[in-house]
Amino acid sequence: MSTAVSRNLMAEMKLIGMLNVFDQAVTDATRDKTGYTEFLDTLLQGEADYRQERKTGYRIKAARFTLRPAFEDIDFTASRSISKAQIKELYSLQWLADARPVLLIGQTGVGKTFLAQAAGLHACARGKSVFYLTLTTWLENLALARSSGTYLRYRDKLSRPDLVIIDDFGMRKLSATEAQDLCE
Repeated sequence: MSTAVSRNLMAEMKLIGMLNVFDQAVTDATRDKTGYTEFLDTLLQGEADYRQERKTGYRIKAARFTLRPAFEDIDFTASRSISKAQIKELYSLQWLADARPVLLIGQTGVGKTFLAQAAGLHACARGKSVFYLTLTTWLENLALARSSGTYLRYRDKLSRPDLVIIDDFGMRKLSATEAQDLCE
């Protein structure tokens, strides 16, 4: 089978990851005189990596982040009331595996949103589903769901993701009903 036919079949079967690494894999296999199994391993790994990247991209898009921060971008020289050990614990996502909530509290501008979204992006990269929204948006959606009779459906929607991030941007005092809903 020629390489052109192989490329066409990969494209037809939507094996885009394999197609992306095919030419380099053929070149490397010819140069290094690798066996068929190693060549096939390279193609399969290319496809697996491509699919993982796409799934992560879909999870990030579904999360609706407003920023795309990374833990690697954290400036430890700035004076904040969070230590490297606490950031490492946040990065490990062990709290998520243990089903423990995390509450980031601090003054305006200390990086709560940055850390929350960095944790969310990291969770997406680790295969977790994430949903990000501001408290104001959540309260508006909650009021809409109550008025339209879809409260239970909305509550179920929020229970599906592995991680829900509610950002306090523009937070106001909660009513008793809103505070109860937040606790649920």
